[in-house]
This record gives sequence, structure tokens and C-alpha cells, in this order.
Amino acid sequence: MAALIAFLVFVIIYIFAYYIISVYQGSSKNMEMRLKAAEDTVAQKRTESVMEQSFSERFLIPLAGRYAGTFKGLTPAGATRYIENRMMMAGGIAGLSAEQFITLIGILVTVLVLISIAISLFFKLSLVKMVGFAVIFGLLLPLLILSRKMAARQESIQRSLPDVLDLVTVSVEAGLGFDGALAKLAEKMKGTLVAEFSRVLQEMRMGVSRKDALKAMGERCGNRDLSLFITALIQADHLGVSMGSVLRVQSVGIRRNRRNQIEQKATKAPIKMLFPLVACIFPTIFIVVLGPAALQIYTLLTPG
Repeated sequence: MAALIAFLVFVIIYIFAYYIISVYQGSSKNMEMRLKAAEDTVAQKRTESVMEQSFSERFLIPLAGRYAGTFKGLTPAGATRYIENRMMMAGGIAGLSAEQFITLIGILVTVLVLISIAISLFFKLSLVKMVGFAVIFGLLLPLLILSRKMAARQESIQRSLPDVLDLVTVSVEAGLGFDGALAKLAEKMKGTLVAEFSRVLQEMRMGVSRKDALKAMGERCGNRDLSLFITALIQADHLGVSMGSVLRVQSVGIRRNRRNQIEQKATKAPIKMLFPLVACIFPTIFIVVLGPAALQIYTLLTPG
């Protein structure tokens, strides 16, 4: 009887221990599965976030950041300031800083020089000429892209400036303050200049004075008409002149300047069209007019 009781106690203890161990192992496995699922989710989100980034964020910016120190010491301070100012007026390029842009120029020049050396050795060309061409091309191509982007941005600002000022003028004359007029502008219109005025409004809300915010916008845009408009606004604000009258005068003057620019472009159009006419259209006309006559003359002069 005692042996039976001992056996039953042993079985009960065994079953209880087995149950405890099973529960512990199951919870451990569940915890591992949850941790693995969480890691997979985080990895998937990280991959998706990386793939959603632009090419510059995934490749250009990390590449420039890795070699920024190498080319920073080789670049004169004046060249860095020059590129920084032009990038500011261009609205930036792919989110790069001036140092990163210079680094990419250095990397491009290095790669082109290595390629030119390989080509010159393979085809037995002049090494000095090939390397010189590679250096010039590598330096000028990024600067040309920067200049074209800056010109396109300034053209966009110049084209939208009269309409933007008209809306600001009407808003101020309707009773809104200058800040309210900028808020209405950001609500009703889109574009490069509108984004700059929206930035001015945000800076003023953050505590920057109107004078400093407008001056910073003028430096970023680099547009002559806009700079004159900003100067007039600052003077009117300093002297206490009516903002509405100043805006009206500036709006009329800028629209007149815009009309004069369009008329100048229209005047230059015939001269610009002359070269395509001479190079493309006139030869075609000569072929159409003189072609049949040339065939007849050839037929008459050919014996038999």
C-alpha cells in the first residue's frame, strides 16, 4: 500500500513538473516568435522607408558624406562660399549641402580621370589631353547643372512675381495685415515664390523680425525686381508709410517691367528663328524647287 501511494505521488509530481516545463517552453517559444516577428516587421519597415527615399538620399548624400573630409581641405574657402550662394539661389540640389556638392564634383573628376587614363592607354591616345578634358568636363558639368537650375528658379520667380504681388496688394487693401496677406497667399497660390513668402511668414511667427526675414528671402532668390520690392517694403515699414499704397505702386511697376521683358523677347524672336530657317528650312525649299529642274537637266545632258 505504501509503495502504491509513493508511486502515485511520483506520477503526480512528474505530471506537474512536465506541465510546468511545457508551459515555460511554450511561453519561451511564443516570446521568441514574437521577438522574431517584431524584428522582421522593423526590418521590413526599414527596407520600405529606404526604398521610399530618393536616389540622392539613398546614394548621393551618403557617398558625399563619406568622402567629404577628403575634398574639404582641397577646396578654397572662396569657392565654397561661391557654390553655397549659387546653391541657395537655385533652391538646393537633391538636398545636398555645399560641401557635399563639392565632394561629388571631386568624386566625378576622379572617376573621369581614371576612365580617361584607361581609354588613353588602351587606344594609345594623348594622356595629357584626355586627362585635361576629363578634369574640365568633370568640373564644368555640375556647375552647368547648377547654373541651369538657378536660372530656371529665377525665371519661375520672375514669371509669378506680378500675380503674387497683385494678390498680396488686394489682400492688404481689403483690410488684412501683411502677415494675413502672406497667409492668404500661401492658401490660394502655389509655386517657388509662394513657398519663399510662406517661409518668411513662418520665420516671423518664430520671432524673426520682418526686415531680417525679407532680407533673407531676397538673398535666397537673387531676383532684382524682388530685391527692389523688398527694399521698398522695409523702407515703408521703417517710415510708417501705408503698406497698401506701397504695394500698389510696386505691383504696377513690376507688371510694367514684366511686360517690357516680354516685348523684348518677342523682338528677339525673329533673330533667333533666322538660324533654324537657314540651317533647316531653306535647304529643304531648295531641294523641292531645284530638284525637278536638276533632274531634267541631268536627263538632257545624259547621252542616249
